[in-house]
Amino acid sequence: MQREFSGGLWITFINRALNTLASGLPEVFLIPIAMATTSRTQSDKAPITIFVVDDEPMLVEMAVMILEPLNFRVRAFRDPQTALAEFSASNPPPALIVTDYAMHTMSGMDLIRECKRIHPGQKIILLSGTVDESIYADSPTKPDHFLAKPYQIGDFVALVQSLVER
Repeated sequence: MQREFSGGLWITFINRALNTLASGLPEVFLIPIAMATTSRTQSDKAPITIFVVDDEPMLVEMAVMILEPLNFRVRAFRDPQTALAEFSASNPPPALIVTDYAMHTMSGMDLIRECKRIHPGQKIILLSGTVDESIYADSPTKPDHFLAKPYQIGDFVALVQSLVER
C-alpha cells in the first residue's frame, strides 16, 4: 500500500514511515519495537491511554500507526484546545501526552502549562521541528522530554515506553 501526501517539511519522512509500516517493518525497527513490547503482552493489561496533539494530520496519523499496534489507546487531537478540554474531563488522566510545539491556536508550551496546572505530575513529551529545548529553559513548567523532528521511530517508541508506567 502506497500513501502519497503533498506539502510540508515532513513529506519524505512521513511517506517513508507510512510505506515502511504498511509493508512490514524491517529489522532496524523490529529491535526497538520488540524491546518495547517484551515487558508486556496484549493480554497482560488494558491499553494505556496516550494523548497525541498536533495540528498536522499526517503526524497525528503516524503517531497512531506507531503506538496502537503496541497496545496503547491513542486519543488523537488536531486542536490543542479540544485536547485540553478532554484532558480536564479525563479521569484518570492519560499516562502520557505527546504534543507538538508550533500549533495554530496555542503552543505546545501553553498546553503543557495548562495540563500540569491541572495534574502537576502529568508526563509530557514536547516535539518540534521549529524550536529546541531552549524554548522552555527559563520556564517554570517543562515537558518531561523533548524530541526534535524528524525523529527515528525507534527513538520515539523507546521514549514513550520509558515515560509510561507499565
